[in-house]
Order: sequence, then C-alpha cells, then structure tokens
Amino acid sequence: MKRKHPFAAYVALSPTWLAVILVYIGTMVWSVRLSFTDSRLFPSSNYVGFAQYEKLFSSSKWLTALQNLVIFGVLYVVGCLVLGFLLAAALDRKVRFENAFRTIFLYPYAMSFIVTGLVWQWLANPIFGLQASVNALGWESFRFDWLTSREMAIYAVVVAGVWQGAGLVMVLALAGMRGVDGEQWRAARIDGIPVWRVYVSIVLPQLGPVLAAAGTLLTMGVIKTYDLVVALTNGGPGSATEVPAKFIMDNLFQRQNLGLATAAATSLLLMVVIIVAPFRYAQTISARRKAGTL
Repeated sequence: MKRKHPFAAYVALSPTWLAVILVYIGTMVWSVRLSFTDSRLFPSSNYVGFAQYEKLFSSSKWLTALQNLVIFGVLYVVGCLVLGFLLAAALDRKVRFENAFRTIFLYPYAMSFIVTGLVWQWLANPIFGLQASVNALGWESFRFDWLTSREMAIYAVVVAGVWQGAGLVMVLALAGMRGVDGEQWRAARIDGIPVWRVYVSIVLPQLGPVLAAAGTLLTMGVIKTYDLVVALTNGGPGSATEVPAKFIMDNLFQRQNLGLATAAATSLLLMVVIIVAPFRYAQTISARRKAGTL
C-alpha cells in the first residue's frame, strides 16, 4: 500500500524550511560569494579571485588565531572532561550536602561567558585578585599574573573556560554513573578492587556515549569562542589570545573589511567541515552496520 503524505504537514513545516533555506543557507552562500570580492564597508561585485584568501593566510594575526584556537580547544575540552568526571566521581560517593555541591559546581555553567570573563579578569588581576590575596597571607613568591604574559595569557583563558564548562560534564557523567548496575560495585568490593580502579576500568568505559555527547557540546562552543576572550583579554596582550571569531568580528565591524572577514569565516567553516565530516561518516557507517543495513 502506498503511503500518503498529508498536505497539512508540509504546509505546517514550510515556514521552517523557508527559514533554513533563506536565513541559513542563503546567508552562507552570500558570505562565500563576498569572500571572492574586494568588499570593504559595503558589499561589492568586483571579483578578485582568491586574493582575500591569500591575504588572509599571509596574515600572522590569523595564523596566531588558529594556533590559539587549537590550544584552547584541546585543553578546554580535555580539561572539562577530566575535571567533570572527577567531580562526578566524588559526588557519586554519596557525600553529605550532595545537592548543595552539585549546585555550586554547576552554577558557573549557568553564567554567560561574558560574566565568566569578567570574574576571572578580576581573579587574575595581580594587584587586586588572587595573587594579591595570597601575597597578603605571607606567600610573597606566589604569582598569578598570566593575563599580563604573552606566553601564559591563552592558558588563563583555558582556566576560565574549564571553570565554567566542567559543571556540564559533571552533571552528565553523574547521571551516567547513577545508571551503573549496583551488582558491579558489590562484585568489585568482594574482589577487593580499589574504588579508583573501579571508576577507571568499569565505570569510565560505560560512560563513553555520555562523555562523547559532552565533548561534542564543548567542541561546538570552542568554534564560537568570542565573548570569553573579549571580556577577559580582548585578544591581548598583543595578539596572544586572538581567536578566529574575534578576528572575523574585528575585520567586519572595526576595520570595515567585509571581503577579508567573509574569507576568514568561509575558511573556518571549511575547517570545521573537514574535521567533522569524517566522524559523522564513521558514525553513519557504524549505525548502519549495527542495524544490518550495510
């Protein structure tokens, strides 16, 4: 029997499809087109080929932004996963005031990156922040002036990001830990297996899908990193914490270089597709094999 498709469903979904086609795909195509022009303050139809891309990848600031994105992305995602897992394991031991601790650890994730940046800008201030407080207690050799160092500033951004994002991983991992069969814990206690070994060898492998989902959410945030950097360092000192999103926004609104900004945005989009596409393809193949359709 031939399946009928209700016309009303298509009518109901038509606004969504129009929004996707016009707003998302349309603006994407328009941006790619502008990247091949000499557009400055206003769009131009004067095509210059790959001149904007040549200028982009000869810019030391853009190359530094890409390098910073890799450093921040790897350390941020790994740091959030490790710290979130450790916090979840600590709360999983049925500690007192678990609800209070869970709220405290998750609270930073409820704040925007702008607020996080301002908080850590104050904490990392060598005159008024954490360094000054510790020095006042007598430990005068303590230094936490990373924001004023070109070599350490990007790591200060990582610390602020991990402080905010670890709570999300903690909540997801804790939910997964509470789903572990209690018989496994009883068997481990009978065999005399240390608690840390149970978490590493038994619990952690079962949290694979949960941690993968958390890692995906965190990675999506890395690509869009802008407000945290602007609030915390504004890309400085110099260009030590410059990231691609800030490079694009600066060229778009401050330097009025629409062609270079769209070239940077297109390049970033292509990089994301190149990285994500193989993983998505592997997941599709794996799902088809499990379903027996391949």
